[in-house]
Amino acid sequence: MKIVCSNKKASFEYFILDRYEAGIKLTGTEIKSVRAGKCNINDSYVLIKNNKPYLVNMHIAKYENGNIFNHDEVRTRELLLHKHEAIKLATKVKLEGLAIVALKAYFEGSLLKIEIALCRGKKLSDKREALKEKDSKRNIEKALKDARKY
Repeated sequence: MKIVCSNKKASFEYFILDRYEAGIKLTGTEIKSVRAGKCNINDSYVLIKNNKPYLVNMHIAKYENGNIFNHDEVRTRELLLHKHEAIKLATKVKLEGLAIVALKAYFEGSLLKIEIALCRGKKLSDKREALKEKDSKRNIEKALKDARKY
């Protein structure tokens, strides 16, 4: 599994409740650009219209050797999920006010997969607690490392 791009900000901004793996429909120049590592999913999210999930705001740079048939960089792309999964996600989003965020894009064999997650937004106090916890873990590891030296 080769990770192409990941959304590191998502775990800080959201509580991740459930993860799903989805395929994605791409054109020829898009997949060539992704293989070159020129994609970004930091601000991308999933919308569900007519029980079909769509990935919005995924940036794939134009392919350098592309011609007039090159793709639009930030177009809405269709995700490939089972119908029952899409319906389940749509009901959770509608009833519980959750969001669906893209976490990472990776190759599984020759296919590009997107890991999406059902998330609940964090409040400012939750973010502060996460930073304090991260800082205390770092201090403990540093102290243990220093103690091993002696």
